[in-house]
Amino acid sequence: MGPRRDVRFISSAVKLPCASPAPDPAPAHALLSAALPFAHIGRAIDAAARRVAASFPRVPAARAETAAAPLPRRHGKDGGGGEERVLISEVAVRGKDGEPLERPELEEAAAAALRACRPNAALTVREVQEDVHRVVESGLFRSCMPVAVDTRDGIRLVFEVEPNQDFHGLVCEGANMLPSKFLDDSFRDRHGKIINIRHLDQVIKSVNGWYQERGLTGMVSYAEILSGGILRLQVSEAEVNNINIRFLDRRTGEPTIGKTQPDTILRQLTTKKGQAYNRAQVKRDVETILTMGIMEDVTIIPQPVGDSNKVDLVMNLVERPSGGFSAGGGISSGITNGPLSGLIGSFAYSHRNVFGRNKKLNLSLERGQIDSIFRLNYTDPWIDGDNKRTSRTVMVQNSRTPGTLIHGGDHPDHGAIIIGRVTAGIEYSRPFRPKWSGTLGLIFQHAGARDDKGNPVIRDSYNSQLTASGNPYDDTVLAKLEGVYTDSGDHSSTMFVFNVEQGLPILPEWLSFNRVTARLRQGYEIGPARLLLSASGGHVEGNFSPHEAFAIGGTNSVRGYEEGAVGSGRSYAVGSGEVSCRMFGPLEGVVFGDYGSDLGSGPKVPGDPAGARGKPGSGYGYGVGIRVDSPLGPLRLEYAFNDKQARRFHFGVGHRN
Repeated sequence: MGPRRDVRFISSAVKLPCASPAPDPAPAHALLSAALPFAHIGRAIDAAARRVAASFPRVPAARAETAAAPLPRRHGKDGGGGEERVLISEVAVRGKDGEPLERPELEEAAAAALRACRPNAALTVREVQEDVHRVVESGLFRSCMPVAVDTRDGIRLVFEVEPNQDFHGLVCEGANMLPSKFLDDSFRDRHGKIINIRHLDQVIKSVNGWYQERGLTGMVSYAEILSGGILRLQVSEAEVNNINIRFLDRRTGEPTIGKTQPDTILRQLTTKKGQAYNRAQVKRDVETILTMGIMEDVTIIPQPVGDSNKVDLVMNLVERPSGGFSAGGGISSGITNGPLSGLIGSFAYSHRNVFGRNKKLNLSLERGQIDSIFRLNYTDPWIDGDNKRTSRTVMVQNSRTPGTLIHGGDHPDHGAIIIGRVTAGIEYSRPFRPKWSGTLGLIFQHAGARDDKGNPVIRDSYNSQLTASGNPYDDTVLAKLEGVYTDSGDHSSTMFVFNVEQGLPILPEWLSFNRVTARLRQGYEIGPARLLLSASGGHVEGNFSPHEAFAIGGTNSVRGYEEGAVGSGRSYAVGSGEVSCRMFGPLEGVVFGDYGSDLGSGPKVPGDPAGARGKPGSGYGYGVGIRVDSPLGPLRLEYAFNDKQARRFHFGVGHRN
């Protein structure tokens, strides 16, 4: 059926002219409670009175009226309750004027609704009234009047009914959120047919259900049948009038003065003044505020504004302490020997709400046997004046890390190689599609090698060069582009990371190279177990420092090998598969297998450090392990075998890269 011109929708702010017979739109407090569904339209509720009124206000409810003349009293009283019964010889259905109805199907529908009223039946007044209500409740008639006629053959009971109008159009007002197609589809096959109040009641319930399913606060507050068979529906939608922020003391719960700027909070909200009140959207806004990391608790309470359909949202915020000092420890992957292999300690200061604008300042120092890392990060999670949620991070780092991943190995004259780096840069990140985010950055790096006495060196004990330029230090300016896809926050969900770095030779002696890396992870639920597949790879083209080669082997690469023991190359590929299963409590068991290769690119690294140390260039490992959930992330203890029949324990904190 093609579109009908007589169906129209009027979008308004739920404000109708105050016509005298029309009630006001439902107030906000009624919309917010929404605990009771609409009463059945046209249901008769007043059996003692001479008409039947619908419980829904102002819907043109059918009128159920008793006979103008009392029924003749015959056949004594009802033995149960004392009501007198009247013997009925004939029952008929006619129009309001007493003539047969034009549509036989309407007469059949009315007759089918009668239960007690049958020819040759002795009836009470109550039983007649109940049948009148049943006729009205069929939804097809606006009035029904029983008329008793005393004939020579007995009492003839005639039900004079007035059918509803034929449906010829629909006017819906105030439905700003409801798609017009929703109601059009509900009445598409009703055009030209008798308006059925039962069907109208179902449509009203479906409209209310549409709002409830989407977390919206809205309902049909008024309905009537206009002349000409036009249905008019009034929809009331709760509208956000204002959003008020109130800070509460984290100890007493009393109102207090907050440190966070109100506009820093308000800009995070997708709920705005003048919008329809959406409970699901408000819930997402609460989660967004919590992810900022500066609030301990967030609640949003709707409050009605007078008798209107508007609500004020009161946001109660409990702030977390803004900053403080912390200390901890960890493990470095660069040290593989010694009683305290890889242990590092850390000390940090962080401020998560600088200037009350949600800006983050982090200052940290990590120190191990050889490792030494100083970091300074300043992050603005949402740059002022930007509407794309772009963040900016400025970072400075000075680090000393062991070079054993590339330049380690047993050699009688071998001394420890320390890689020193001074790095400074700026990065901009923003989400650009659902589940996708991107990062652009510019980073300067000054890096070189030193021996265990702190002297600059350009070659190791295997005579492999340590810098690309031949100088004690290599300088590089990197332009960085990164794209990240995450299906969800769960570690077993789909994740894809693509990274491109380009060395810019701003000065002739600065390095120029291109590095591309990618990581993919996919998880599957298999009954009580979980299968996690991951792969990573990369390639470097151009003049780059040997210690920047891809190292293969170790806890986060190919287990069963020491860190970097499989090889190091310009290119690499690593694949891994794990099957894990929850054992009891926070303990999880895992079976895994890894494979990695330098794709034959080891000799192409300046100085061929992998070839000088006899690294195989490819290898695999397999084993079992256990994991325990902790506040720091999963603690991993794994026992692995490699293809050389060597075995090794691996311990790690957090998920594998």
